[in-house]
Amino acid sequence: MPPQSSSHTADGNNVDGAAVEQAPYVIRITRLSLVAAFMLLICVSFPALGWPAALGWLFLLPIGVTVWILRNQTTVTSSGLETRSVFAAKSIPWTDIKGVRFPKRGWARADLISGKESVLPAVGFDRLQELAEASGGRIPDPYAAVPDVVESNHDSDPEENSESPRSSE
Repeated sequence: MPPQSSSHTADGNNVDGAAVEQAPYVIRITRLSLVAAFMLLICVSFPALGWPAALGWLFLLPIGVTVWILRNQTTVTSSGLETRSVFAAKSIPWTDIKGVRFPKRGWARADLISGKESVLPAVGFDRLQELAEASGGRIPDPYAAVPDVVESNHDSDPEENSESPRSSE
């Protein structure tokens, strides 16, 4: 008798046979960037502590950078993409997304069917494979293996197609 399926099996169904919801996948700025914010805090502390009345506002810079690092993220869910920046949050259903493009600078953009675009915070070209995998195939992976292409000259003799060294006259 085979074992009963459980919530941790990979068949995509729960015990009742209903489809299991895909767990959200969060793409965010690496937490290692907080080291840079800490270094910025050290750098601004010398002038700010030397003349606090005039330069005390410099402490807002590392605080702002820390908030920016911790707040920006893109979450991939089974219903769509959820983006969060410092001042705004947005949910984009899969049916509204036409494609994803990568500008020369900055984060990825989701091209919407309406003709507008939406920024995907923390998603750079280096995170494209993660985005494609987390989307469940809704966003194609350009690095995926392409099936072998049958050569068009399969009828000809293989020895005719091999290059022979030419002699120069």
